[in-house]
Amino acid sequence: MRPWFAVTAIWVVALASAVAQSRSAFPGTLDQHPAIDYRGGMLHDVVTEMQRNLSAASSTLTFEGTQGYLRALLTRLNVPVESQVLIFSKTGIQHPFTTPENPRALYFNDRVIVGYIPGAPLIELASHDPMQGVIFQTLKQDATKPEFARSDRCLSCHLSANSLSVPGILVRSMSTAPDGRPMPQDGSFLIDHRSRLDQRWAGWYVSGAAASVQHLGRTIGPGLDLSAYPLPTSDIAALLVFDHQGYAMNLLTRLGWETRYAAAEGRLDFSKGDLGDILKETADYFVFAGETSLASPVQAGSAFAKSFPSTGPRDHKGRSLRELDLQTRLFKYRCSYMIYSPAFDALPNDARAALLARLREAITDRDTMQILDDTKAGWR
Repeated sequence: MRPWFAVTAIWVVALASAVAQSRSAFPGTLDQHPAIDYRGGMLHDVVTEMQRNLSAASSTLTFEGTQGYLRALLTRLNVPVESQVLIFSKTGIQHPFTTPENPRALYFNDRVIVGYIPGAPLIELASHDPMQGVIFQTLKQDATKPEFARSDRCLSCHLSANSLSVPGILVRSMSTAPDGRPMPQDGSFLIDHRSRLDQRWAGWYVSGAAASVQHLGRTIGPGLDLSAYPLPTSDIAALLVFDHQGYAMNLLTRLGWETRYAAAEGRLDFSKGDLGDILKETADYFVFAGETSLASPVQAGSAFAKSFPSTGPRDHKGRSLRELDLQTRLFKYRCSYMIYSPAFDALPNDARAALLARLREAITDRDTMQILDDTKAGWR
């Protein structure tokens, strides 16, 4: 461990903690505030909807070989296998099965993350409900009738100040022992697109990075057997997109919850207080304010870099907010593709209007504005 990493990490963690603690703790989850009702409210996330179809016998999942339900889940949920990233730190509810020799694979789109560990009894799923935040569920890896179980165990980490005090996604860069045990005392970062590359991916494998790209991830060496996984990669382009997306999800959830809670108390005002703060932060994040620049290009020829841009809406010139740059920055255009997510559209009307107004003020790039004119309902 380099001394500068440990010192810098301690400072960053302290700063992140101070910023997080400056927010009001959100009461909507634990006390079941009727404006939120996280545990009891109606759900419309993609995993819950799939379970309804399975229960109604209108669809099935195929169990195949050692990977069990993985392939069928990825297909049903429209999650690209090319999004595979590998984390070897012993985190998550099945951490005993995770090692540097047997990493946990994550697959994602803008609605759900699927976690798979070869030999583990469960597949883990984190799906972003349009209103309620991230819903954590598991699926047993056996050939009996598939049934998803909602797990509150995940909330011990995924509901805290680090996730904006809503059930959300955590992307961490954490020093580990040789066996993958987390060693937060030696350095830990919460990661999003504003994080420096030389602070990212401790505890993760990284493939496709140019030699000049400095990071804390581990290169996939020839001695690592990845035959139990669909792909032998942990794509740097996928990691960069994953870093951006997780925090965007949390911001949308927090903005929606703050708005519903404030409306229930008759104090709906986006110009000040927690509501004004989270509106500004969400808008800034969606236009990549403070984004770290790429000091050198990263490899753009990966399967993920080719497939990711193909799934979003395009304007009349064929342009998409999902187009990657990977030369000096992550995305070519200056608005997050998460503006198309169901969670964005499910924001309370007042919050969505206020956020769109902020974005229209912040976006000055003509190409980005033209793409949104053509592809985002309600933009103008």
